[in-house]
Amino acid sequence: MQSLGMDYLNSRLMFGMVPGLESTRKLCEILGNPQAKFKTIHIVGTNGKGSTSYYLSGILQAHGFKTGLFTSPHLVSLRERIRVNDAPISDEDLDRLLLCVRDAAAKAQVEPTFFEVLTLVSFLYYAEQGVDVVAMEAGMGGRLDSTAVACGNFVVLTSIGLEHTEVLGPTESAILKEKMAVVDASEQSVVAGSKSEIIRKTFIVGGLSESLLAEARQFATSHNADCIVPKIRDDIELPNLGHHYIENASLSLAAAERFINGSGRCTYDDALALSALRTRSWAGRMQKLTDASGRVCYILDGAHNSHAVKRLVETLAEYYPGVKFHCVFGALKDKDVGEMLKLMAPHVSHWHITKTPYPRFRELDDLRGLLTGLGLKVASEGELSRKFLDRVAETASAENKDVPVLVTGSLYMIGETVQALKNDFDGLAFFRGLNPTTNEHR
Repeated sequence: MQSLGMDYLNSRLMFGMVPGLESTRKLCEILGNPQAKFKTIHIVGTNGKGSTSYYLSGILQAHGFKTGLFTSPHLVSLRERIRVNDAPISDEDLDRLLLCVRDAAAKAQVEPTFFEVLTLVSFLYYAEQGVDVVAMEAGMGGRLDSTAVACGNFVVLTSIGLEHTEVLGPTESAILKEKMAVVDASEQSVVAGSKSEIIRKTFIVGGLSESLLAEARQFATSHNADCIVPKIRDDIELPNLGHHYIENASLSLAAAERFINGSGRCTYDDALALSALRTRSWAGRMQKLTDASGRVCYILDGAHNSHAVKRLVETLAEYYPGVKFHCVFGALKDKDVGEMLKLMAPHVSHWHITKTPYPRFRELDDLRGLLTGLGLKVASEGELSRKFLDRVAETASAENKDVPVLVTGSLYMIGETVQALKNDFDGLAFFRGLNPTTNEHR
């Protein structure tokens, strides 16, 4: 039986995405401004926010900080989105705090969105738990994203690509400014919280072209903020495959160093930070699933747009040169699937198309038609399930047991795959105590 808190949260889905901070600010005021009771490091960007946040939280924990982590979307359970020192919020606390937000919304006579409610729950939980700092991944934007209400002096910008242009702007330049303007909301929140001085902000920036980087520096200067562009480190070891994760980890190291050395509590230890990263695997993103014998059986990657697929194929070319994969592929209706398939085609020998019950998923007929139009054949198709994955794995292993099955195209699909495989691979052990819940981006 679903809880009252989850009933309330699901009732928010009808409001979709509503950019703006008025409702969140009003509710924070009623709830006692919990967001002012901890430090915040904002992570914004088109791709790479989740891994950067996850790596950063691990480095902060290793230095003794009680650390919150806020990410979206989740793979299996809503509880993943709100963590303290890597432990997900409990079902009981989640339900209790959802009802707190519900009651505050009734008092304020506002109708917060799904994402706004979860953001507020996270604020309340981190305040209750007495965290020192939160690595807070923005949802879609920056300036008008509800997470911006938290007063962070550090902003990490991971990358810029064309996505959600109807809200964020039609060009990469417009999207850059929209995401960096998270500082505008933070400054307003500091003033609203009656703090006498606005502390100088710091941007840690990566993944930009030279022209966008020049704009980022100009934006920082106009806001009297520092702009740090860290070098990509060559001494980072990660469980996640791909140079883009090295880039994200480099940003995390730079942000952690700046935050820790300015905290007055301790001094940043680079060796300790690198050690923390060696075992920090961001689930579902270029993640290798290895069996008891050490054989890599699957590679899971939530690449769900052309920008992310480019990184995926770069990584496959680097780590598996000349190899073609059996690929389990599914995607949402609003993605440029044709471009994604074109980019992946040189690295795939067999296409196994799939979908989940989630209503935004593309139908199998649609995927088959797109593949056929590109001159590509479908090897198998069916609803995503353990049985379907096993069948693909058996076919691939019979052909070459040293080549893992690639599963990609949608984070929603990766979530279903994690749920199906979590009891068989130690790399998914985190998910074993979590039950599936509503899976929405916002």
